[in-house]
Amino acid sequence: MKPWPDKIPQSRTGQRPWGRHTFILLVALVFSVAIFLASTAASFADLVDLQIVPNLFKKHHHHEHHIRKKALKKQCKSTRKPAGPAASYDPKSRLKSGSDRFTPGTPPTVITNAKIWTGGKSGTEVLTGGSIYLNKGLIQTVAHGGHHSKFNHSALRVINAEGRWVTPGLVDLHSHLGVYSAPALRGASDGNSYKAPILPWLRSIDGLNTHDAAYNLTLSGGVTTAQILPGSANNIGGQAFLMKLRPTEERSTLSRILEPPLSLLSPELQEMVGSDDLGYIPWRHMKHACGENPSRSYSQTRMDSGWNFRNAYNEARKIKLAQDAYCDRVENGDLPEESFPESLEWEALVDVLRGKVKLSVHCYEAVDLDAIVRLSNEFQFPVASFHHAGETYLVPDLLKKTWGGPPAAALFASNARKKREAYRGSEFAPRILAENGIPVVMKSDHPVLNSRYLLFEAQLAHYYGLDPALALSSVTTVPAAAAGVGQRVGQIKEGYDADVVIWDSHPLSLGATPVQVWIDGIPQLEAPHILRKSLARQTVPSTPDWDKEKNETVRWEGLPPLAGKKGFSVNGQDGHVYDAVSETQNVRFSNVTAVYSISDSGNVVALYEQATEVGVTSPVLPGVDVVINDGDIVCIGYGGSPCPKVFGVNSEELVIDLQGGVLAPGLTTFGSPLGLVEIHLEPSTADGNVRDPLTQEIPSILGTDENASVVRALDGLQFQGRNSLLAYRGGVTKAITPPTGDGFLYGLSTAFDLGASHALEKGAIVQEEVALHVRVDLGMDSSVSTQIALLRHLLHLEDRQDPTPSDWTSSSQGAWARVREGFIPLVIEVESADIMATLIRLKNEYEDKNKRLKMTFTGASEAHIIAKQIAWADVSVVITSPRPYPGTWSSQRILAGPPLTQKSNVKTLLDAGVNVAIGVVDEFAARNTRFELGWLSLDGGLSTAQTLGLATVNLERALGVQGNPADFVAYRGGSVFDFESKVVSVLSLRKRTSVSF
Repeated sequence: MKPWPDKIPQSRTGQRPWGRHTFILLVALVFSVAIFLASTAASFADLVDLQIVPNLFKKHHHHEHHIRKKALKKQCKSTRKPAGPAASYDPKSRLKSGSDRFTPGTPPTVITNAKIWTGGKSGTEVLTGGSIYLNKGLIQTVAHGGHHSKFNHSALRVINAEGRWVTPGLVDLHSHLGVYSAPALRGASDGNSYKAPILPWLRSIDGLNTHDAAYNLTLSGGVTTAQILPGSANNIGGQAFLMKLRPTEERSTLSRILEPPLSLLSPELQEMVGSDDLGYIPWRHMKHACGENPSRSYSQTRMDSGWNFRNAYNEARKIKLAQDAYCDRVENGDLPEESFPESLEWEALVDVLRGKVKLSVHCYEAVDLDAIVRLSNEFQFPVASFHHAGETYLVPDLLKKTWGGPPAAALFASNARKKREAYRGSEFAPRILAENGIPVVMKSDHPVLNSRYLLFEAQLAHYYGLDPALALSSVTTVPAAAAGVGQRVGQIKEGYDADVVIWDSHPLSLGATPVQVWIDGIPQLEAPHILRKSLARQTVPSTPDWDKEKNETVRWEGLPPLAGKKGFSVNGQDGHVYDAVSETQNVRFSNVTAVYSISDSGNVVALYEQATEVGVTSPVLPGVDVVINDGDIVCIGYGGSPCPKVFGVNSEELVIDLQGGVLAPGLTTFGSPLGLVEIHLEPSTADGNVRDPLTQEIPSILGTDENASVVRALDGLQFQGRNSLLAYRGGVTKAITPPTGDGFLYGLSTAFDLGASHALEKGAIVQEEVALHVRVDLGMDSSVSTQIALLRHLLHLEDRQDPTPSDWTSSSQGAWARVREGFIPLVIEVESADIMATLIRLKNEYEDKNKRLKMTFTGASEAHIIAKQIAWADVSVVITSPRPYPGTWSSQRILAGPPLTQKSNVKTLLDAGVNVAIGVVDEFAARNTRFELGWLSLDGGLSTAQTLGLATVNLERALGVQGNPADFVAYRGGSVFDFESKVVSVLSLRKRTSVSF
């Protein structure tokens, strides 16, 4: 039969062209219908008697019954179907069809001449001179060698990696991108809900800000995938989602989600994904938290948290058992009258019990870890990963008791001690866990740490002893596996997503920076600024031996002694270690490749610097001897001539082999409350905040004049804190710290020795009062205009009579007078370039009256915008975030540095002639100052002496520290700035002491 046409043709008159036969058929049809209607009433009773109508209804009911039974069987099958791919799943099955994230029109790309770390063979597989072919959003081929001519495509893009390292895109297992957005604004903070401690029904995707300024920054660090978790205010904070970081044409949050779970799909797509012939059901993700955060948020104890978890899981278990019983009936042929038991509130937690959710648990201490392990066994659900996991390295056997197998441990490298539960955190945790068979993940907790530098966490873990293959795996393959997407991201392998990064140096070398980043085969960096690194940086760093420190960390349960030993420990000929303490401290360092000191003119100079051959990591020549007497250099054995012995009273010369290391001035730190705070979130361990005279009432007993509220950091100092001693062991020997506060006025800073035992020890206080510190910023309780007005008032631009210097006391009295006379700097914490411009105008107004005002900006994220004007005004700048982040409205116009910008903020200020220095924000980060300097040295092409000045003479000049003898720090095995060296001793001429580690 000919099919019915799509359109019926019309006659010219608009009438349908009915034929004769059609008309006859129509008349017959009408006649038949009339006869049927006429007979219906008379015969209906007979039809009922004959059971014709009931049978019709039965047939219809049977049809509905069959449809419902089929639907319930499908629902039960989908409910019980496990998530994730089957063991037989092959990623290559996607090659022909392409990725579900493929953007049509994306041209294919081949990367040639690459050194490819694939992530395969437990992180040990490297293909030298390899090639990678990207097409349809997937990695199509990975091979040794290869030439682009074999890939026949007219639009093919060819990228010559020039022998550089190529890795998979990095995977951040713990991030709050989008839910804690940059800049931080009241309407863009959606990480936590404070409605209740148990909220499994909440979803981070519902709060994802599509305009977070950190997306592009994070991407520029090589991160391509991130798990976006709710915050940790709740025991169960809600559901998490995996995000690809590239922008999409749709610009929606959903378009960024990697493998959306069924709950985000339409009914049609849910049915397709749940079918047997379409891959697998994607994993769901959820956040739990135990310990201090939920306890603090809800004024509850750990016992309350334990009950919250058990009660919630019991509710979920009831639903699961009811569902299972229901489905058993369906599968046995029964058709229950009641509907399928389910709950929108608890369905996600039911899926946890079914093993369909990758659970991420924020948990630090052994007591909390134990509680979650017991919970997992009581309710029989797996845990994918413990996050922060500060004490996991102390209880690896406990982790192995988790139901379903040991979780991965997602760690910080050195961020610890900010609260009690983090106090025993250790830099050796990644290595210790790996040695005990626990999968290790390094994560950012963005914006706690800027996830742009996720790789730096892996680099530090490697520096402190984690195997290099495991270090790279900790930010690629292991987090991908822990998140349930290890079959498509985290490796360079055929059929995997085309998420690839080319690095300018070995990924574990300090400062490794992406040359280009691909996500789903699409390049993400537009006209990147590429740094040319030496061949020496193309190999994995040879890190120091930390066995002793690692073993002591476990022995002392995370709190090993840190003070070091006075004098030097030397190896005797019999192999034993002897302590030798001498009155005059005569020490000979052998095999030294460089010596740096501070000259009489106040600059860092190279007293000796051995030239090295490009591409060679070890020195070309044996190092020289350097003899130090009483903390002062008395001889350098130039030209191969050894120094003669230097003898003192009752002393013997000690010889320490630096194995190609260097001697350099001790570094100085500023910017954190180091020395005033031991555990940041424990008020009982801190000096506390000063009262702000602009917004708070000052007790009248302190007086009523301008100096009534000026306090001294000196009076609240604490010594031998763990962050202080770890910084000392990292080559940072001095700190400059102002009082802590959150308002306009901080007070007078002090400079002190980080290795001192107490304030009365000789040389412990370097300078009692250094500078007067204030803060001017948007968003404070008073307007910027008011803050400037107060500064103008305190500077007294009108004529006034200050006391003479002889009348000043060594206390807060006279602080503003000393500022007005230019004897101490006015140090202003300020981020905005606009506010800095106003402050420069204020300085000019003051100095027009023939006065001298020393002014220094700290923080200064936007200082590069007016770098020339700052130099002209003779204002110093201390950048406390050398790797900047646009965390506030005042600091959003950052200069990101390569690959996003050609110059860094520090280099821009140096080029403008500004006296610039660097600092830190967090106490734990002081120990990493030398690595921050190394990063700047690479980005800015600075000499070692120039770089050292950023955290020594430049900093002390900016803050008003008067000249004093420098400490010497001995680094064994490498330079100050690399991952191959280790601080072995500190010598102080000021204290006449030496300390060895």
